[in-house]
Amino acid sequence: MANKLRVTLVKSPIAQVPKNRLTVAALGFKKMHQTREFNDSPAVRGMLKQIQHMVKVEEI
Repeated sequence: MANKLRVTLVKSPIAQVPKNRLTVAALGFKKMHQTREFNDSPAVRGMLKQIQHMVKVEEI
């Protein structure tokens, strides 16, 4: 596994189920096309798997 993940929000959470909207907010995304970097951990990977249809993930 990589040490860091670069995650970009590419789909709006507006029309998603509430659980997915809360996951996007918990990851700290506030706008579309915003990019955040996270340490690679099982907790972050699980959150990203839940919203994999809304984000683009790059290992750095």
